[in-house]
Amino acid sequence: MTKTERISSQDDQIDLRDLLGTLIAGRWTIVCCLVAGIAIGLFVVLSTAPIYKADATIELEAKASGLALPKEMLDLAGGADSRVLAEVEIIRSRLVLGETVDQLGLDITAKPRELPYIGYLLRVLNMPEPGFDFLTPYAWATEKISVSELEVPAPWVGQSLTLTALGNERYSVTLPDGTLREGRLRERLADATIGLALRVDELVGDPGREFLVARMDRQQTVVELRKMLSVAETGRQSSVLRLELRGDAQDSVMATLNSILSTYVQQNVTRGSAEAARSLEFINSQLPQSQAAVAEAQDALNAYRQQQQSVDLTFETETLLGRVTEIERKLAELALEEEEYKQRFTINHPTYQALLQNRAKLQEQLDGLRSQSGDLPETQKEVFNLTRNLEVAQNVYLSLLSRQQELQVVQASVVGNVRVLDQAFAPPEPIAPRKSVILALATVLGAVAGIGIVLLRRLFHVGVEGAEDIEKLGLAVFATVGETEHAVSSAGKSHLPILAIDHPTDLAVEALRSLRTSLHFGLLDAKTRSILITSAAPEAGKSFTAVNLAVVSAQAGQRVCLIDADLRRGYLRKFFNIERNAPGLADYLAGDVPLAQALRNGPVAGLSVMPTGKLPPNPSELIMRQSFSDLMVELDREFDLVLIDAPPTLAVTDPVIMGRSVGATIMIVRHRKTAVGEVEAVMRTFETAGGRVAGAVLNGVVADSMSYGNKYYYYNRRYSYKSE
Repeated sequence: MTKTERISSQDDQIDLRDLLGTLIAGRWTIVCCLVAGIAIGLFVVLSTAPIYKADATIELEAKASGLALPKEMLDLAGGADSRVLAEVEIIRSRLVLGETVDQLGLDITAKPRELPYIGYLLRVLNMPEPGFDFLTPYAWATEKISVSELEVPAPWVGQSLTLTALGNERYSVTLPDGTLREGRLRERLADATIGLALRVDELVGDPGREFLVARMDRQQTVVELRKMLSVAETGRQSSVLRLELRGDAQDSVMATLNSILSTYVQQNVTRGSAEAARSLEFINSQLPQSQAAVAEAQDALNAYRQQQQSVDLTFETETLLGRVTEIERKLAELALEEEEYKQRFTINHPTYQALLQNRAKLQEQLDGLRSQSGDLPETQKEVFNLTRNLEVAQNVYLSLLSRQQELQVVQASVVGNVRVLDQAFAPPEPIAPRKSVILALATVLGAVAGIGIVLLRRLFHVGVEGAEDIEKLGLAVFATVGETEHAVSSAGKSHLPILAIDHPTDLAVEALRSLRTSLHFGLLDAKTRSILITSAAPEAGKSFTAVNLAVVSAQAGQRVCLIDADLRRGYLRKFFNIERNAPGLADYLAGDVPLAQALRNGPVAGLSVMPTGKLPPNPSELIMRQSFSDLMVELDREFDLVLIDAPPTLAVTDPVIMGRSVGATIMIVRHRKTAVGEVEAVMRTFETAGGRVAGAVLNGVVADSMSYGNKYYYYNRRYSYKSE
């Protein structure tokens, strides 16, 4: 492996370690999101009403048709059977579904009033009623209602009627116009003046319980039913259809699907016998006229014979008459067939055209025979015509009677081309909600959301995460001070505790001792033993660091001088119970007091403290005086270590001015609060003025941080000064 590959591999490992550290640091966020996801999943599962699915199968039996394509040709064409597609649309049509809606009263809704969002959940958990009066109208567990009839005026369609149980099988109903009616179970409540009719068959609920009853729009109900119904062929060209219906009640969904099957089968039978019914209706309308024509022809022939005193036909005339009668009988049959063809075909249909051609030939033959009858004697001709009319009328009447009987048989024998293979059945287990899937998905989404929040927070958070972020800027990290539970905010406090005195075994104090050691060796080449402590912005912990560093250094036997150089907001006096306007740095620089009067003895031996003194109106001008540099030289001769608590660098220019007179400048960086850009800005500020920042202290490191630069402090948390 080459050097470049090793470096790349190490970088990858560090990135993975940082990622793992970020996730561990945000583990409580991930756990909270995970628990929240599981809770939401449980709520969805318990508060969602179950959905059941019923299915049934039917077979479409083939009809003989000369125009249908063979099955093999349909397979080659790759298209669906148009007959199957037509039946699917018929099942889903308003004709079938509307009849089902009417039969089962699906456009009538009746349900107990439930608490919003959690009403169903309370019923599932069977929680006891708390007994509060404001909860009386709401259903709790066992409430039921059944309405068999509801008629309302058109403007009230889709609006709820509020029905309130009164006890003793009585109820009141509040109408949409605000009026009130009272009724009894299993009795019809009607008001013809407004078009209201209501019959409640079952009502279970304590007095005061409210129920919502509404008459929905029929067409909209059909549309909703169609959405819940699916029809599909089970296999290609199988002619077997599977019907599936979803609903919120097992018994109801089976009853509804069976009603759809029954309605569809009945309309299929009715559709099959409709053609025969239309033909039979035509035949029945022609029979009285044909019977009257027979009687009229018989009377005319008898009257003529009586008039001519019984004229008989010759053999030649009878033969001619027979032929004419036969042709006219055929023409009469063709006329009946033509009436039927008019209802089934257009005039250009081949079958219709064949009938017209046949009729034209017969008519031509009849015209020839009639011309032959013109040569008969007048008496024979008249008898011939009257006899022909009678026989034609009799033949037509007999044909009509025969056709009537045939159609009656056809109509009675029609059974349709649909066969129900399986009646509707709904398993007792609902198909939704899928509890295990929802819970698993909620758990995964909760974990992903937690991880996403942690990573996004890390991505958009510009604060320093570890010592390596500072070291990448070329700035040494002298110490990592962890967050302590004993830290106290300075806001509103007149006295602040010193951690190194009150809790000397705290790990933060031990980190400051490590800082003391690092500074001891780091100042060997410095021009003075004075250290300027600053930060980029307030609340980084520089005063806390300066005070406790001064204490641990003095406890090590050093002579330490701690100066509060924040001449605008300095508050080191709160750590040492020094009065606000006690003489200090500002008074010394102004020449108002000598050095000895500006110093105070600290709480430990070897520690001297110089407060800010009276806050001046021109702090920068005071610090720029030569007296400040002279002060540093003088203190360097009297003390082993001089610590200067300066204001934030990015807020004022005081630290840059003071930095020219001190031995080293240290920047306090607050973990996850001080931005990397702020650290760079402080370094550039000092470099522009001809100075430099010697190093940094990473302060307030969170205990669960696993960043590379913080691992020492993290693992050091196991260490304790307390004996077992």
